Amino acid sequence: MTERIHANRALMSAAMRKIADVVLDDPSAPLELSITELADRAGTSPATVTRFCRQLGYPGYVQFRVGVATDSGRGDDSDAEGWRIEMGRTLDPDDSPDDVLRALLNAHVRSLRATADVLDLDAVTQVALRIAAADHLDIYGTGGSFAMADEMRTRLYRIGVNAHSWGDVHAGLASASIQGPQTTAIGISNSGRTRETIDMLARAQRSGAFTVAITSFPSSPLAQLADLSLLASVPEQYLHPADLSAKHSQLFVLDVLYLIVAQQDYSGAAAKIAASADAVAARRRPD
Repeated sequence: MTERIHANRALMSAAMRKIADVVLDDPSAPLELSITELADRAGTSPATVTRFCRQLGYPGYVQFRVGVATDSGRGDDSDAEGWRIEMGRTLDPDDSPDDVLRALLNAHVRSLRATADVLDLDAVTQVALRIAAADHLDIYGTGGSFAMADEMRTRLYRIGVNAHSWGDVHAGLASASIQGPQTTAIGISNSGRTRETIDMLARAQRSGAFTVAITSFPSSPLAQLADLSLLASVPEQYLHPADLSAKHSQLFVLDVLYLIVAQQDYSGAAAKIAASADAVAARRRPD
């Protein structure tokens, strides 16, 4: 929970930061205090506490307290703790398939809602305009983030953007080294600490490219490096670090970005999509 609060603190209002500081100083406070009592201790209002909870991806104070309780209650059984570390904090080894389904659904819905709450649409629009006008677009990522980069490359290429995706650091650095003022480069990393992605984006920036980070942590090295950063928020109680709720948040941000890029030349984008669909139509099996 503290990691999640630290990650979102920079995005909070001054009043919400007071609440964050109270919880960081005393992580058990939400378990002991009512919403009114926590607001009084922080010198704010109950409505501000509710906004604070929503900033962290919880619908309200009750759900936030459950999250705090779950997080603080870990560790009594070594086998169960091993399961939670490896498979996720919201699941237990004896959970039923229905429990697993509901936990997954909750994690994914929360990650998308949290992302929608913190996504800076002005920044997204700035990035979209840069992409639409760019002579060349590089998208960097490794592991699961490369899958997101390659998906974005495919979508943008179909509407006429000269987009390229790189997961191999050597190939990515080579491409980054030939960027310039009329190019854009995007680095995707949930943690914002993936060395290869940071190195590729940094090299593109030194070459003159406009750089963008897509990450869950605004204070991460990748976000601090980039000219603009877009947040793909993952609730603190997400599952395994490679959990698809993190990828779905990234894809959500990329989808919004893609659609705003397409809006810049809607008729042209629609024509290109129709042409590419027609080109592969004969490859589809008849009903």
